[in-house]
Amino acid sequence: MDGLVVRNTGSWYEVRTEDGRLVPCKVKGNFRLKGIRSTSPVAVGDQVRIQLNQEDTAFICEVLPRRNYIIRRASNLSKQSHILAANIDTALLVVTLAHPETSTIFVDRFIASAEAYRIPCVLLFNKVDLLDADQRRRVGELAQLYESIGYPSLIGSVTQGLGLDLLTGMLHDKVTLIAGNSGVGKSALLNWLVPTAHAQTAPISESRDTGTHTTTFSQLYDLPGGGAVIDVPGVKGFGTFDFEPEEISSYFREIFETGRQCRFSNCLHLEEPGCAVRQAVEEGRIARSRYEAYLSMLGDKDEDRYRPAY
Repeated sequence: MDGLVVRNTGSWYEVRTEDGRLVPCKVKGNFRLKGIRSTSPVAVGDQVRIQLNQEDTAFICEVLPRRNYIIRRASNLSKQSHILAANIDTALLVVTLAHPETSTIFVDRFIASAEAYRIPCVLLFNKVDLLDADQRRRVGELAQLYESIGYPSLIGSVTQGLGLDLLTGMLHDKVTLIAGNSGVGKSALLNWLVPTAHAQTAPISESRDTGTHTTTFSQLYDLPGGGAVIDVPGVKGFGTFDFEPEEISSYFREIFETGRQCRFSNCLHLEEPGCAVRQAVEEGRIARSRYEAYLSMLGDKDEDRYRPAY
């Protein structure tokens, strides 16, 4: 029997079968012995094959071929990966400039990983109502930067219902992953999109200006107007996984395009002579923040340098 994984608690999975039943499932014992270096070999969004048993539960015995997935390096486990979600049409990254602050390196790492697996990415700059004039100007600059590269960027406030008019249309009839750091407003956004979700929200820590985990498992929710969203726990860091140095620039659109003009075809845009990318950074045609994120991903190949938070 085949079905769709709609919930992952870490120990149990919930699979929606083709006839609409929700079946609690475990992963079959030998499933993890197939060379899958992952803390989550089965992810929400996976189409799976299950074997029912007499207790009205089932074993997941096979993951059917994936259209795509988005993956990161598992925190503190440098040789393992963590699959956030599978078979998705869009990745919606929720970003906050403050309360808490999302680093541009985190944003660029996430976008690059989405690019690697051919997943379109949309940015939502949230909590604009909490920003002062200078911070709002900075948000506008960041949104303009990412729009110019080709990533749709919305500015608004979920709690105030501001700037979200276009979002429903963007997500219509698509399976969308909602991701971001803890505290950026993912659960509030989920409740806005799916009023019946009743996702728990919590204030950020005043002393550290950081969010707390309110989502402890991954779950798929059907959108009232068609499509679905996958809500995952807040991600603190985004370590990249299984990227070769030569390919990383291709996941930064403007760096890849400018790199065509480099003197050497295998230029890594470090210290090579005739590097068009470094010249573009110096001249302001490529954002320095994007270049620094690119360099940080090059550093991920040295696993001893990996740090779980960026």
